Amino acid sequence: MVLGDVVLDQYIKGSVSRISPEAPVPIVFQEESFYTPGGAANVANNLASLGAEVSLVSKIGNDIEGSILKHELALRHIHTKGLFIDNKIDTIFKTRIIAQHQQIVRLDREKPSKSGLDLVKENKILPYLRRHMKDFQAVIISDYGKGLIDSKLLAQVHELTLRYKLPVVVDPKLEDLREYGQVSCITPNKKEAEAAIKSISEETRKAFGIRSTKLDNKEEIEANGRGLLNFLGIESLLITLGEHGMYLFEHNKKPFPIPTMARQVFDVSGAGDTVISVFALCLAAGTDKSQAAKIANFAAGIVIGKMGAVAVELDELRQAIGVTSR
Repeated sequence: MVLGDVVLDQYIKGSVSRISPEAPVPIVFQEESFYTPGGAANVANNLASLGAEVSLVSKIGNDIEGSILKHELALRHIHTKGLFIDNKIDTIFKTRIIAQHQQIVRLDREKPSKSGLDLVKENKILPYLRRHMKDFQAVIISDYGKGLIDSKLLAQVHELTLRYKLPVVVDPKLEDLREYGQVSCITPNKKEAEAAIKSISEETRKAFGIRSTKLDNKEEIEANGRGLLNFLGIESLLITLGEHGMYLFEHNKKPFPIPTMARQVFDVSGAGDTVISVFALCLAAGTDKSQAAKIANFAAGIVIGKMGAVAVELDELRQAIGVTSR
């Protein structure tokens, strides 16, 4: 199950041959346009692309963008019975205009979430989780900071996943990573991990052996990553470092560096979605965390060599790892 904020992504691709006479901006001659699932829906898309049976739990607006997103998910065989309509919101919609492999501009449409009682969450999402959690083998919380993930929802997920002994992997947005609870793994990127460290008091950082608030070199990454893991008290911490690979931290084990497998770095967007989807899928399949991280790193190496947030295909992952297809 993937639980988190969903987005409809649109890509408009074309070419530029001249500057507009109306303003000093390029004129893009549109050649193709398509939609893809974004946010937590991109995590679900990566899982489905690798052969997993995946259910997406979130909410969308009662609008054409929400309908398009549900259609795109159905094309990818992603279960959407946990995707509920909220008449008070718009479906988050992002349009990227690209020319000659260069993003010209991105247009975002979303309404800030309003405080107060969320009836869709109370009356639909929470009951859905209580009914269906027993059906899953792993849970991914994909938090994009758009308002779906809160303390009440996290408490319910924690209670249910403990009951059914399910691994839980979190792609975080909150600075205080303790709010996600005692999960199997949290997968912050470098910026998110540094923000988490900064949110800890200086006295507490010293007590846990955290030397600084940066992760700029091997010594800082290993000392501060180990200290952050001990502070959180979770099973493991997987810090992604973009084109520099990733680091896995587990209790009573040495920090485990994993260099990037990318032949070229073209676009790191969507790499975090790929990492968490492959890592969690490997845990559901029974691998240990170091093996799961290695495989996730191969997958990340594929996507950062492409433009935009794209799903990894099983055959190209096998090829990258050197495994012969059965």
